[in-house]
Amino acid sequence: MSPAFSRALRSFKHRNYRLYFFGQLVSFVGTWTQMTAQRWLVYRLSRSVFLLGLIAFADQIPIFLLGLFGGVIADRFKRRDVLLVTQSLAALQAFVLAYLAASGAVRIWQIFALASFLGAVTAFDMPTTQAFVVEMVGPADLGNAIALNSSLGNIARTIGPALAGLMLAAYGEWSCFLANGLSFLAVLVALSLMRLMPRAASPRTGSYAHFLGEGLAYVRSRPVMTAVLALFGLTCMAPFSTLMPAFAEDILGVGARGLGLMMGASGLGAAAGALMLAARENGAGRCREIALGVVVYGLSIVVFSASKSFPLSLAACAGAGWGLLWAYAGSNTLLQTLTPDVLRGRVMSLFAMTFMGTSPIGSLLAGFGARSFGAPMTVGIGGFLCLAAAAVFLASSASAGDAAFNWLAVDSEG
Repeated sequence: MSPAFSRALRSFKHRNYRLYFFGQLVSFVGTWTQMTAQRWLVYRLSRSVFLLGLIAFADQIPIFLLGLFGGVIADRFKRRDVLLVTQSLAALQAFVLAYLAASGAVRIWQIFALASFLGAVTAFDMPTTQAFVVEMVGPADLGNAIALNSSLGNIARTIGPALAGLMLAAYGEWSCFLANGLSFLAVLVALSLMRLMPRAASPRTGSYAHFLGEGLAYVRSRPVMTAVLALFGLTCMAPFSTLMPAFAEDILGVGARGLGLMMGASGLGAAAGALMLAARENGAGRCREIALGVVVYGLSIVVFSASKSFPLSLAACAGAGWGLLWAYAGSNTLLQTLTPDVLRGRVMSLFAMTFMGTSPIGSLLAGFGARSFGAPMTVGIGGFLCLAAAAVFLASSASAGDAAFNWLAVDSEG
């Protein structure tokens, strides 16, 4: 086995992480299967593209509204216990949706209500999952585990929709929802089998408002963390994937099949970026790494906005996936490295709110911009704004961020 390959998989030496990785892989495939079938069901019942956008908003807005409370729960209670509850509730949502779809009595409002319920569950699940990683692998392998986790979603994004297409054609939407509900059993079993060291949880004295204030004050007192959150939030607002169908149909003329290839190219680029990150040695340069990811993402979508060539557009999609993955993984690693464990859930809830909260806003702005200026100019402006934000970030905080990272790495080893 080559040294680079060994470095890429070093988190697998931890038994708890092996259980987590393969359990989550099954679950993520189920999630993408349900997501594809849910969108299809909404469109089949309504024939409304507006409702397709609205269902995504209904799924994400609870994360923005409740994310900070999710971070408090992640810090005040045992994280594995929280995950057992959230994963069980997510499975219940899938089973209810499967029953409604199989009965033929499903209505649009029920789909929206269940999507919002799942979003509320995710608001507590996401920061807890992010904060739980260090308990499975320890600080030394944290960056590697985050990179491998990033590859999970991109693998599932490739498998899940394809599986959904087969199941939709053979059985209907209910089968996809049922499969997703069953997929959560893999995570629940994995969590139950883990052997974890005791963790010093935050004291439960004091109000929830006090706990929220502690997390916000900690981030506010560290400019590099504030800068990372701001940069990644602005990057997620760039209207790239939202307008991709318009490029496939009206500009490149490649239709639905071309759209699928472009989405697949973005996923492959992200998967390649995740593997490259996983093979890296731990070290400094996190701020430069984040900025590099944003620059590659910005340049890629500028090229995409101007392209009239389908092969060039595919390459630009792959570059955008690579860049966004590097920005995400670098931001995640830096924030977690600079955060003590008692505050980890609250800080990661801010990170989750940053990209889950700004993406719907970016999608909304993309719609208005495309209607006023056209899709190519709107996407191009988003790319140039990413480049400008990365330049400001590098000029103002990269040196301070890397120094903080180096200090913490030395301190944790000593």
